Parts: sequence; structure tokens; C-alpha cells
Amino acid sequence: MKRIPCVLAGLTLLALLWNASLRAQEPVAVEPIIEDGWAWYDATKWPVENKGWLDVDRYFARFPSRAKELIPSAVWNLSQHSAGEVVRFRANTDQIKIRYTLLNGSVAMPHMPATGVSGVDLYAWDTETQTWRWAACTQPSSREFNGVLISGMEKKSRDYMAYLPLYNGIEALSFGVPEGCEFVPLSPRTDKPIVYYGTSIAHGGCASRPGNAYTAMLGRRLNVPVVNLGFSGNARMEMAIADLLGELDAEIYVLDAGPNMSADLINERMVPFVKRLRELRPETPIVLVEDRWYSNHWIVTHRHNTNVANHEAMKNGFAILEKETDNLFYLPADTLLGEDLDSDGTVDCSHPNDLGMYRMTDALEAVLRPIHEKAIQK
Repeated sequence: MKRIPCVLAGLTLLALLWNASLRAQEPVAVEPIIEDGWAWYDATKWPVENKGWLDVDRYFARFPSRAKELIPSAVWNLSQHSAGEVVRFRANTDQIKIRYTLLNGSVAMPHMPATGVSGVDLYAWDTETQTWRWAACTQPSSREFNGVLISGMEKKSRDYMAYLPLYNGIEALSFGVPEGCEFVPLSPRTDKPIVYYGTSIAHGGCASRPGNAYTAMLGRRLNVPVVNLGFSGNARMEMAIADLLGELDAEIYVLDAGPNMSADLINERMVPFVKRLRELRPETPIVLVEDRWYSNHWIVTHRHNTNVANHEAMKNGFAILEKETDNLFYLPADTLLGEDLDSDGTVDCSHPNDLGMYRMTDALEAVLRPIHEKAIQK
């Protein structure tokens, strides 16, 4: 079995590409609406990054309109969430306002705060450290949010990216700056994305804010778009999903549906799903991620047995697939939440907290970085 070493490849090539990637952002002309001395820019007037399809019912939805008749209704409903999507802009201002309307009025969950479920999370590019650094996050309490996103900044031009809510949809979104300040909407990067198909964990549960989801952290670390196709409780490798994934010209596909599948379902669906995706995309690397260990599997017998059965089914499927196709990789579960499988990494034995998200990013980066670096050298 081909297993991925947990040693990160060199950073030299990616470091050289950071500035080129930033320069590649094209300005988009958007006329503001002036209200009470503020210039408001409608984020539906310029393209969104980490979005797989443009033919959508709602501007910030994740699946195309035609998918509604092809996939389970629960998956369709979850695809209306804006998980992983990013709005980019450049501004020369000391403060930024935001107003947006959420799809759902339930802005939080018992195990996940409103900042993660329904917040908009702002990062700014720091020219001194050459990194994206966190700046601010909204704390919504209802469907309508209208207020200051950040203030008190030195007034100088910066690039920003705003991660959209993980477990809610966006009906309307605008950013405001004082009239006369620079605000330049930026187009998404055109690099091939990592396409990540998975469960509630990939969806973002239970990061405290959107930028702390591991798909978001991977995007910042590798400087690559990441299309988040996580569906809470509903990633079960339906063949229609394989067909949809195959429509995207991905740099890498990551398949992480194990936590939503039984061993029997893995045995039934995983091999045909991967074969279909490989038929549609013969050369694209595919990474299979083993079902993560429940963090209390050491003491709760049925959870341990579920994990063991799922892992065995996935290994068996991988053994079949690797005889028939190249560019296929397998990430075991043992390091996903840390090598010690530390129970401090989840909120409920299953969904990562911010620590768990960070550890999952480390484990996934060890797999994806060498594949990504090989791809961008071609």
C-alpha cells in the first residue's frame, strides 16, 4: 500500500510563487452605492473564489442548479451553504463595514458557535511577514447583520479575503468603506483547485470561525484554491456526486466520506465511485482519506469497532484500486487528530475543534504539499 510520508517537502518553490499569485489578482469594476457617507460594494457583482460552478440558484451556493434533480435532497440543501467560499478585495481604509443576510435564521448550533456557523471571517495580507493574518470576524445573532467588521487600522492599501459562513447560506452581502477610500474588488485566482469531498468535518464542523476550517488553512498554507464540498451527515459517495466532481478541472481530488459511511457502504460504493472519477479525470491525483478515529474509541467499544471496520473496508478498496490506476494515494487515520489521537482535538468525539482542525491540516498538508508542488512544476 502506498502510504504518504509525514515529512513536508521544501517550501522554496511555493515561497517564490506567493507574490506572483497576489499580482495575478485582477481588479473588477464595481460601482458602489453611496449611503450616508459610506460607499457600499455588492459582493455578488464580482466572482467568488473556491466556487466550483457558476450556474447556481443562489450566488453563493456550491452545486449547480441542475444538480437538484440528480443528488439526494439533503445534499442539495446543504450545498446552499457557502462553506469554503472567499471574497477578495483591496482597500485603503481605516475601517470596513459589512452587511449581509443569511439563508437560515438559526445562526449557531449546540456544539458550534455563531462565528463559525454564520460568521464572515476577515484576513489581511501582511507584507512584512508575507502571510495572510487574521483580522476580524462577525458575531451574528440573527439573519440580518449590519455593522463594523473592523476599525482602528492604519490607513494604507491592503489585500483582504473574507471567508463566508460554514453552515449557513448567504442571500446578500456588501462591504462598506468611508466615501473616498479605495476599494477594489479582486477576481479569484485561476489556479486549478484542490477539490475536497467529505462529511460534516470537511463542511467545517466545528471550527470556531470559517478561516479555522482545515480546508481554509490548507488553502493558505499551500497558496491554492480549495473547493469545499463537505456535506454534514450526507457524504455517501453517490455516483451522481462522482459525475459532478468530474466536471471540475481539479489539481487534486480528496475523498473523505468515510465518517458518513458504514463498512458495508464503503465496500459497495468506494471502488465504483473512484473508478468513475478516474474515468472522467484519467490523470488527476486522487487522495483517499481514512475514516478518522473517534477520539473516545479507546473506551467506547462500538465506536472502536466502527472505526476498525471502516478502515479495513477502505484498505481493501484501495488495494483493488491501486492495481488498476496510478496517481492514487491513501492517508491513514492515525495522524489526523495528532499522533497521540488526543481527545482534546474534538468537541464531541467526532468533530474537530480548532486544535483538531489544526492537526488535520498538518496531516493533510504532509500528503498534499508534495503532490501540489509536483503539479505546479509541470
